[in-house]
Amino acid sequence: MSLIPKITKLSSRVIRVLGCNPGPMTLQGTNTYLLGTGEKRILLDTGDEGVPDYINHLKSVLIDERIFINNIIITHWHHDHIGGLLDVLAVMENNQECKIWKFPRTDAPDTKFDNIEICPLSEGQEFHGDGVSLKVVHTPGHTTDHAIVLLREENALFSGDCILGEGTTVFEDLYDYMKSLNVILEAKPSIIYPGHGNVINDPIERVQQYIDHRNQRESQIFAVFNENPQKHFNELDLVKIIYKEISEKLWMAAAANVHHHLGKLTKENKLMEILDEDGNQCWKLRSPNSNL
Repeated sequence: MSLIPKITKLSSRVIRVLGCNPGPMTLQGTNTYLLGTGEKRILLDTGDEGVPDYINHLKSVLIDERIFINNIIITHWHHDHIGGLLDVLAVMENNQECKIWKFPRTDAPDTKFDNIEICPLSEGQEFHGDGVSLKVVHTPGHTTDHAIVLLREENALFSGDCILGEGTTVFEDLYDYMKSLNVILEAKPSIIYPGHGNVINDPIERVQQYIDHRNQRESQIFAVFNENPQKHFNELDLVKIIYKEISEKLWMAAAANVHHHLGKLTKENKLMEILDEDGNQCWKLRSPNSNL
């Protein structure tokens, strides 16, 4: 894993400012991006709340480049992507001219900021500025409000947390997430700028790896049901059968992952959810003629 500088000019149109909030889930920190070539720029994500190093680096770029931000696009509601919003606005003299955009959540109320309006994004919405033509695409799965951004001039894709520079990501809904991965694959980007980690220069191969990894796990899970068509299983039952190589300490984490796969297979009408004799949630193979 190569070290990500605090400020990087990735192209004539893209400046990456590292969020300086490293952690197990954020890797070296949240990548935020200034997009455009003129005086007015678009900022993608705002990092986390209360990170002076990030704000100081962002401010230095604004001063050195003699630019200001007139639009902020938030990829999703997680605090490490939207938490720094007020801190960012505080360093901008023209913040009253800056619009903030994000897809609304569908699973819970959105975070409110005092006296700050967050405009709802719409599917396929476009943003235009000097040197950049952007298209926003709704890609739920990681969260219900997740979005990616396409930069036409570079055939580049800003993946938020759908695809990371290192490792794999977490998700709330695997069914939606797999559909979103295919949306990214179909876009055929030449490069991916992720929300965390280094630039991805082999985007098609990386996205396909994500898809293949999830499909492999799903095949293992579904095979258990096919081989035992009359039996029912819960998440932990499946972990003990499939994840034989991992420590018992990781069983619950693996069970959470399995739960997502079971939800996806249920949505696809391949499994059905039932209660066992003790009233506990479990799953069994859905018979072709079942109306449940």
